[in-house]
Amino acid sequence: MARKSPGGSGRGKRTQGKISPDALIARILDFFKVFPGLARQVPPERLTKAFWKKTFASGPDARRMLELLRELPAFTNLAPKSRSRAAWERVLVPPTDPESFAVRLSQLASVSRRKTRRPGTVTRWRDKFGPNETVQRVRPGVSDEYIPNPHRGTTTFQRFQGDDTYPSYITSDTHGPVEFKSVKQVPDNVKYIPHTTLTYCRWPWRWLEPEKGGFRWDIVEKTLRIARERGQTAQLRFQPYTRRVEYSQEPAASRRHPKDRSVNVPDWYWDTGAAWIRRGTYAANEPDSNDPKYIRHFGDFIRAFARRFDGHPDLESIDIAYAGFWGESGGNTTTATAHKLADIYLRSFKKTQLLSMLGTPGSAHAAAVTADTSRHIGWRADCFGDLRRSTSPDVPPELGWNHTYDAYPMEIERNGLKDAWRTAPVTMETCGNVATWFLQDYDFDRIVEEGYNYHMSVFMPKNVFFPEAVMDKLVEFDKYIGYRFVLRQITLPLEAAPGDRVLLRFFIDNVGCAPIYRPYRLAVRFRQGRNSSVVRLGQDIRSWMPGHSWFEEKITVPSSLKRGEAKVDVGIVDDSNVPRVWFAVKGRLENGWHPMTGMDMRK
Repeated sequence: MARKSPGGSGRGKRTQGKISPDALIARILDFFKVFPGLARQVPPERLTKAFWKKTFASGPDARRMLELLRELPAFTNLAPKSRSRAAWERVLVPPTDPESFAVRLSQLASVSRRKTRRPGTVTRWRDKFGPNETVQRVRPGVSDEYIPNPHRGTTTFQRFQGDDTYPSYITSDTHGPVEFKSVKQVPDNVKYIPHTTLTYCRWPWRWLEPEKGGFRWDIVEKTLRIARERGQTAQLRFQPYTRRVEYSQEPAASRRHPKDRSVNVPDWYWDTGAAWIRRGTYAANEPDSNDPKYIRHFGDFIRAFARRFDGHPDLESIDIAYAGFWGESGGNTTTATAHKLADIYLRSFKKTQLLSMLGTPGSAHAAAVTADTSRHIGWRADCFGDLRRSTSPDVPPELGWNHTYDAYPMEIERNGLKDAWRTAPVTMETCGNVATWFLQDYDFDRIVEEGYNYHMSVFMPKNVFFPEAVMDKLVEFDKYIGYRFVLRQITLPLEAAPGDRVLLRFFIDNVGCAPIYRPYRLAVRFRQGRNSSVVRLGQDIRSWMPGHSWFEEKITVPSSLKRGEAKVDVGIVDDSNVPRVWFAVKGRLENGWHPMTGMDMRK
C-alpha cells in the first residue's frame, strides 16, 4: 500500500554530491599508481583511462556501477586529501584494506562487461527450460488496475452502480430506493468511484411494514435484483425512525398517537398502545424502546425479514440497528433492552453477515456472546473521517472533540472489537461526505491512514460527488481497503501423467488491509482444447491476512487429460467453480481465470 512518507528537517544530514566520471577514473588510476604491487595483479589494460571509459559505456549494468562509484565514500567524502600511499591507507582500513579494494574494483569491471546469456529460440513455454529441469516457477506481472472484486471497496448509497450521485452534498437516510430501472449496459459512475461492487440501502420501518404484518418485500426483492444486474451485492439497514414529524403538517392515520409531534414510526404502531418518551434523544415523543410492545413488534419485523431473506446470495450484510434515530445509537434503550434486541438479530440471521453498530451496548453484547463461537460479527461505524475543529472559545480549534481521536479508539476497545477485523468485515460510513471533508479542509492523507489502520473492507461515503482535487487519492484508497491478492509465484512440475499426485507451492501477498471473509476456494484448471478440468485446493483463503502467505499442497492431475500439453489456469472460485475473485496480476481470460503456464502430459 502506498502510504504518506514522514517528513524531516534534514538537520544534521551530511552529504557530498557525485564526482564526475572523469574524476572517478582519475581516482581509480591514482589508487593503482600508489600501490604498484596491486597494479601488477590486474590486466594491464585496466590501468588505462580508455578501459574504464569503455567499461562504463558497455551497458545498463556498467551504468549502474558508474553511478555507484561516483558516490562511493572512498572517492567522495572520505577520499584521501593527497595522492600518497599513506593518505590512501588512512582511508582504506579493515575490512576494506587496499588489497580487498583492488579486488573489488576488478570484480566490478568484470561484472559490468559480462554479457547476459540469451536463450535459444522459444516457440513454446517449455523451451525456456533445459531438458533436465523438472520444476518450473511462474511469476505473473503485478497489475495496479482497479479490480471489481466482491465484498469490498466503496459503496453506492440509496442508489446502484451507474446511477447519478446526489445533485448537491445533501443526502437522505430516509429515501431508500423504491423505483427500479434495468439497463442494457451498466455505465461507470460519474464524479464518484467509477466502479463499485456494493450498494448500501436503508429504509424506515414505516416504509417496509405500512400495516402490521403487511410487508413491502417487493422493495427489498427489487433492490437485490437490480444490485445483481449492476454487479453489486447489497448491505441493508432497517431504521426504526429517521425524522421528526409534525402532525399538523403530516396527519397520522392512527387513532392514538402523541400530541402534536413525534417521529416517523408506522402509524399502526401507536394503536398497539405503545409508550413514548416525552423528552426523546433527538425529538419529542420518541417511542419508548424499552416498552415490551416495541421489542415485540420491531422484533416481529426483523424475524419476518430473516425468514424470507437470510442467506440470499445478493444480500451482503445486515446492520444490527435496533432502536433510536436511524438505528445507530440505540436510542433510549437500557443495556438490558439493547441485549434483547440484538439477540433477535443474532437468533434470526444464521447465514447473512451481521454488522453491529460501534459504540452501542448491542455491539458489545454481540461481540461478547459470539467471542468463543464460530459466529463472527463485523462492525460498522458512522462519521469516518471526522476531523472537525472546535468552535468553543475555550478550546483551541485543533484540539476539539472528534470521532477519529475520541470515539473510535475507545469504542473499539470497550466493545471488544480490536481484533474483530480478522474474522468479520469493518464498514466505515461518513456522517458528512467527501465534499464536506474538502470544504472543511480535512487532512485526506490522515483519513486514508486511519482507514487502513482500522482494517476496513467497506467505505460508504453517501454517494456525494468527489471533488476533482481528491478523486485520484480516493480511487487509490479504494484499491487497498479490504483484500487485494497478488499472486507472486507458483512452483509446479513441468510434466506429469494423468492421475499423478503433484506438489504445488504458492506465494501470495495480500497487499490490502484486511482478509476476505467468504469461503471461496483457490482452484487450478487444466485445459486441452475445449475440454477442461478444475481441481479445488483445500487452502482456506480467509487465512490470507495482510502480508505474505506461503503454502504447498499436493493435487491429483485429472485422469481425463490426454497426452500432450495442458494449459494451466488459476482462479478463486465459488461452489460452482466459477471465478469470483481476481488476483491483481496481468493476464485474465474473459471467464475470469488467470492463465499461468502449461504442463506436458505424458502416459
